[in-house]
Amino acid sequence: MNAAWVHVFQRSGKFLASALSAIFCITPGAQADSDTLGKIRKNQTLVIAFVGVVSNGRSPFARIAEDGKVEGYAIDICTRIAEGIKRDLKLPALKIEFLPVNAQSRFDAVIENKADLECSVTTNNAERREKVAFTVPHFFTSVRMLVRKNSGIRDWPDLRDRKAATTRGTAIVKIINARNDARALNVRIDESGSDAEAAWALEKGRVDAFVMDEVLLISSLGFMEHPEDFEIVGAPLSVEPYCIMMRKDDPAFRQLVGREMAKMAHDGEIRRLYQKWFMRPIGSRQVSMDVPMNYLLRDSLLYPSDKVLN
Repeated sequence: MNAAWVHVFQRSGKFLASALSAIFCITPGAQADSDTLGKIRKNQTLVIAFVGVVSNGRSPFARIAEDGKVEGYAIDICTRIAEGIKRDLKLPALKIEFLPVNAQSRFDAVIENKADLECSVTTNNAERREKVAFTVPHFFTSVRMLVRKNSGIRDWPDLRDRKAATTRGTAIVKIINARNDARALNVRIDESGSDAEAAWALEKGRVDAFVMDEVLLISSLGFMEHPEDFEIVGAPLSVEPYCIMMRKDDPAFRQLVGREMAKMAHDGEIRRLYQKWFMRPIGSRQVSMDVPMNYLLRDSLLYPSDKVLN
């Protein structure tokens, strides 16, 4: 674990204590069809939305492989949840339909009943919980920045009066603005349509930094022609819990999903999937993310809960 991660996790004891304070109330199964379960039963289909692109490199959460298959760490988790739904509803012919979305449209897909689950890299925070619901976190990361090694940028004060890219539709703009307000940095923000576009803007010199969740910055190095020229720097700004998203006010479906997540946490399945996607070579390039499981995720899996602090 690098020094930056140690720093953020040492500051996050209160977060972890709160996150583990409420444990799922697990019952034998849903007592009656909710809107979502009724829809799934009627259509014999579970619709999974995901933010992902065609990729043969380091895109571990959700991506479209070169053969057209939708795969990834979050996708595998949702596929296991689908097995639980199939079993619980006694639907042996249950189909999974994948719905590609972007950072902006993912929320509408869930709220407007176009997708039953959204499985990729969505952060669970208070603002989003006003509109949607989340299950147990499957990943924890923190906001940092990707810069050229010779840029002279090492921490957030070095961004003063410079330009930073981030991805449109994420919570990063508010985080950058909060840092701007606190330190009067006058950082100009360029919102890109995707992580790949933001990485391209940095590589072409159109911006001075790409600010995003650290794990996504690691993935974005795979989009660059010369990744060796870049590095991730800056003290972590926040802890970001990635969670599977679903519709709000649907307790029966949320309970079923939560039960399956708790089961995967307790039997070690989430740990096995983590090893597969973050510690072993993936994609046709056979490149490993080499991101060991941090203690926030490891410890939270001992007491799986959908309660988070932010």
